[in-house]
This record gives sequence, structure tokens and C-alpha cells, in this order.
Amino acid sequence: MADADVLEDAPEDNPYIRDPDTDFAPVDDIDEDDAEEQVELLREAVRYHDYRYYVENDPVISDYAYDQLFERLQQLEDAFGLQTEDSPTQRVGGEPVEELGTVDHVAPMLSIDSSGEEADVREFADRVEREVGETDFVCEPKFDGLSVEVVYEEGRYLRAATRGDGETGEDVTENVRTIESVPQRLRGDPPDFLAVRGEVYIPRDAFQEYNAERVERGEEPFANPRNAAAGTLRQLDPSVTAERPLDCFFYDILAAGESRDAIETGPSRGGLDAGLDTHWAEHEALPDWGLKVNERTELADDVQAAIEFRHDLADVREDLNYEIDGVVLKVDNRQTCVNLGVTSRHYRWAYAYKFPPRAEVTKVTDVVVQVGRTGRLTPVALLEPVEVGGVTVSRASLHNQEEIAELGVDVGDEVRVERAGDVIPYVDEVVESHTAGYFEMPDECPRCGSDVEYDGPIAYCTGGLACPAQLVRAVGYFADVLDIEGIGEEAAKQFVEEGLVEEDVADLYELTEEDLAELEGWGEKSAQNLLAELDAARHPPLGEFLAAIGIPEVGPTVAHDLAEHFETLDALLSADESDLREVEGIGEVVAGHVREFLDNERNRRVIERLRDEDRLGEPESPSEVRGDEVEDLTVVFTGSVEGWTRDDLQDLVVRHGGDAPSSVSGNTNYLVVGDNPGERKREDADRHDVPELSPDEFFELLDERGVSVDR
Repeated sequence: MADADVLEDAPEDNPYIRDPDTDFAPVDDIDEDDAEEQVELLREAVRYHDYRYYVENDPVISDYAYDQLFERLQQLEDAFGLQTEDSPTQRVGGEPVEELGTVDHVAPMLSIDSSGEEADVREFADRVEREVGETDFVCEPKFDGLSVEVVYEEGRYLRAATRGDGETGEDVTENVRTIESVPQRLRGDPPDFLAVRGEVYIPRDAFQEYNAERVERGEEPFANPRNAAAGTLRQLDPSVTAERPLDCFFYDILAAGESRDAIETGPSRGGLDAGLDTHWAEHEALPDWGLKVNERTELADDVQAAIEFRHDLADVREDLNYEIDGVVLKVDNRQTCVNLGVTSRHYRWAYAYKFPPRAEVTKVTDVVVQVGRTGRLTPVALLEPVEVGGVTVSRASLHNQEEIAELGVDVGDEVRVERAGDVIPYVDEVVESHTAGYFEMPDECPRCGSDVEYDGPIAYCTGGLACPAQLVRAVGYFADVLDIEGIGEEAAKQFVEEGLVEEDVADLYELTEEDLAELEGWGEKSAQNLLAELDAARHPPLGEFLAAIGIPEVGPTVAHDLAEHFETLDALLSADESDLREVEGIGEVVAGHVREFLDNERNRRVIERLRDEDRLGEPESPSEVRGDEVEDLTVVFTGSVEGWTRDDLQDLVVRHGGDAPSSVSGNTNYLVVGDNPGERKREDADRHDVPELSPDEFFELLDERGVSVDR
């Protein structure tokens, strides 16, 4: 049972406040009147528990009990159509918007002058005292987040906007609505119209956890919590914002009154029109209305006390669960603030005493293992953000197990970070170790659970095509090789994230028009076009099939050589390493990679799924698809050709019956010379009297032979 003192401000006679009974009757067994009554009680209770958790930091029920209440509220609202805009359930995010609009602020949101020098802070205080006499200062942490204006009307959440240029800001109403510490309804007796200023941020522990998830997915982490908060708040889709761990502190009243038209909008008035004469009175009133404030705010009676507060806060900076970069000193008396006024850019009654930037020594908060597109496992150290050469660094690759062991680095250690060539961050040394050993790479892939194998110091996931971390890359590469238009990197990522391609690339052939049309950015026409592209790609040449499935070390040229040698997929699947080494240009290393890939049970399953006639179907042997237009030609390429890769050019020749080796010999008919050609091939061509062709001449030759090329 929760303490009576703790619950003294709880709504009376609400059964969901004190030890709530969550053994609810089935929704189908209650009528609409009972549902409406229960919904009102549940909303009141959920708002109260939100206040205890987010504002008071003193919850009175368990997380489990809260979840049960919240879930029941959702069930009743959905079953009886009782949703309202200010219900606690509506934080999940609304419909995506095409573009964030702008709104005018109720009162100007100006910046704060700042310095990291104590002398500058004392000069600010001296100026204030010369103009208005002795004064108290409210001292509060200077949060490193994103400043917002939040407006309430008759106690209900109305809108929110970023600071912008101080006069207008971006409309982030729906995104801020998803933040659980921003109440949809105020408590107590707030002004009828209230505009408050707050700072949206991401807690440090949540930031590290979220960054770790991004790295594990192969995505770039956010540089620091502020960037993460800013990017999240500006999302066009509020449901994305709702999934990210945003929080908010409130610290200033911008304006208050009976209505917007009735308030005085001059800068610095703040809570005067709410009957609050000081900043400290505002600080105490905000939580009474349900708005979260920071518990480390203090009242100082002179500048010396304010400076000491700043030094004390700097000592515990690293222990806080939010980023701060200094302390804000604000003249306490509001009328004095009005008298001091503002400049065109900042308030003359406030000053920020900033902390020095963090040195290159920082803390390793986590080590996550990122699975790359080829299955390579790379350990990445996540760091407390630190300035290194003017750049904020929050991660550094540890490369491999050997480097980790050599450094002796583990989670929790203090490390020195440098930037190689002033670009790539790396851990230079462990300054202070807090563990007895060092981080150990996992024996299993963190994404799919497959065994990890080593090629020298480099670790690889053996999951192959079925590993989710490799799936996006596999889908994009597969579509590119088979020339399936409509599946670029973004589409591949979208298919995987939405669960449409869940197991492997063969899932592409189970996509339906309905599946695709429901995705953001897709419509009926684009869905139909993609399905037609997939259908047109059935029964590809064996060489293209082998290249598309992503066998390590096997590009289009090697894939073609394998197809030419073995003729059928079954023949290749049954070949041993000695058979593979009989193929020209394939040595022991490549043969080993091919055999290992084809022996992997998961890869074999993907191949068999693709061979199903309802999907890709059986690849065609070279003899079935090869043309004969240039069967008498052997062509070698050097240099680059705009719009073409070397593999594509060689494949073009081979598909029409010719030969395209990598070196010039006496059997070569032409050397095609592109931009920045290699001198050795040209010298070999001179020695063997091989004529040179420009790319345009090469394509003209193909055209004369009946090979039409879309350039």
C-alpha cells in the first residue's frame, strides 16, 4: 500500500489510484455507460500516475499495474469509440505530415549570452547591480537539448513549437504530444492561457541504448543526445517520434493570462500575469500544474553563491542522466527582469556560465558488435560524447579482437580518443581501467545466432543470406544484379523493417500489391510496376543468379566463369574444391569461399527457395541464353566508362558470345580504353598489335553486330 502522505493529492474515490484492482471484466460484458464511466476514471488515474512518475519522480504503483490500467483504457476507447485528443492513449503519434509548418510564438524566445570565464559572469552581475541594485539569482542547469514553446488553453495541451528564430518556430505539436513527461492536461489551478518554455532531451542512458541498437542494425549512431533529440523532434511521422525516448524539463513561463488576446506579450514578463513575481515562484508553480522541473535548480543570494553552484554542478556533471553544458543564472525578480529588458538577440537578465569542453579522455559506455553487409563483425565502442579536434565523437571502431586485447579495453574504462588523419576516431589507450580483463567477441552472431568464424583476426557471421543484418544488403544487391528496377537501398531497408522480407531474398516473390501499396511512399501503380519487374526477372542466366546471391569473392565475371564451366546449378552445388579450382582464374581462396558458402545450410535453403517455380525458378544454363553476335571477339577493358562498371562491360560481351578476359594477349581483338587507363594494358596491346577502341567506338561496334545497348 502506498503511503497516505504520498497520496494526499490523489483524486478522491478513484479505485485506480490506491492498489488498483486490474482484474477487469471482459469488454464485451459491459455497456457503453459503464465504459464511459470507467474510461474517465482510468484517464484521471493514468494522468495522476504520469505526474507521480515523471514530475515527482515518486511512482505509487508498479510498472506492471500501470501497464494494465493503460491497456484497459486503450481497449475501452477502441471498443466504444471513446478516443479524445487529450487522452493519455493518444501519445502514440498521429498521421505523418508532409512538412513541418511554422507558428508565431506567444512571446519572443530569445537566446542567452554566455561565457566559460568567471570574470565575464562577474561582469554580468556587476552590470545588473549597477542598474537595479542587489539581486538574487535562480541557478539552473543549462540543458543541452532543444528549446520548445508549449502552449495550454483552459488546462489542455494546445500546441508546441521549436525556438526557431525566436519569433517563429517549427510546428511540432504532434511530436511533442508523444512525450510522456508533457501533460495533455494540466493539474491544479493554472492560468486559462499558459505558454511555457522547456527543453526536450534524451536521457543519457536511453541515448546509449538507442545508439547501440542503431549500430547493431548497421546504422550510423547519433553524435550526441542533442542531435538525437533535435532529429527526433523534427520527424515528419509522429509515430517515429513516439518510439524514441524523449523527455522534457520546463523552466520558464513565457506568458500567462485569461486568453491569448488578453496577455501582455512583452518579453520578460513571464509569470507576472499569473501572479508570480519571481522565477523561483514559477519554478515551484510549474510542478503544481503537472509540468516537470529540474530538481537541481537553486536560489542564490549573490553571484559568488551562483559561481559556487556552477562549480559544484560541474563536479557531478558526469553522474547526471542528462547532458548539460553549463549553468544559467537568472535574475529572480520578474519586474526587475522587465526593467533590465532585452537586446535584439538575448535577455539582459540572464547569463550562462558554461563548462569547458570535455577533453579527449572519455568513458566507454558500451561495446556493441556491428554485423556488416558482408557478415563481418566489427566491435564498436560507444563513448560519452567528447570533443576531439573540434568534432563531437560518440563512437570509435575497435576493429577486431586482437586490437581489443592489445588495448585491454572494456566497458566502463576511461580511454583517450584521437582521430586518425583528423577524420576517423579511434581509441588510442586506456587511461584508467575499471575491469580485470577486456571485452570478448561473441561466439554467435548477435543478429541471427549463427556461429562466428575467423579469417585471421577478422570475425564473420556464418549465417549468410539468412542473417537479418545482411538481409538489406542482400536484397539490394540481388535486385541490382538481376536489374529489378524499384528496389534500391531505401526500398530494401523498408521491406526488411516492415517485415515483408523477413527470412531471405526469396521473400521478394511473396510480395503482393496490397503489401506494397500500404507502405509509405508506395501506391498502386508503383506496386504493380515492381511486381512486373520481379516477374520479368524469373529464370535468369545462371551466371547472373550466382552473382546475385552474393557469394564472397564472386562478382559477375567469376560468376560467369563458374556458369560456363559447370553449365547447371546442380553441377556447381555438387562440385568439390578441386573441381572449382579447375575453373580458370579461381584459386584456392576463392574456391574455399564458394564451397563454404554453398555448404552452409541456411544458404542452401535460400537457394532452394529461389529455385521454386513460384519464385525465381531454375536459372538458365549459359548455352540456353548466350547470344552469338560477338562470338568471334575477345575484348579487354582498361580505364573507366561512365555509367558502367568493369564487370558490367565484361558481362555484356560474354552474354553475346564473346570473351572478356582481364589481360591482353595475342588472342585479343580490341582493347577498349576509357578514362584514366592503365599503362600496362596499353603497352601489352602495342606489343601484340591490338587495336584500341574508345567506349563510343566499342558501342558502335556492338550496334553493328546487332547488339542494342541502352546508354
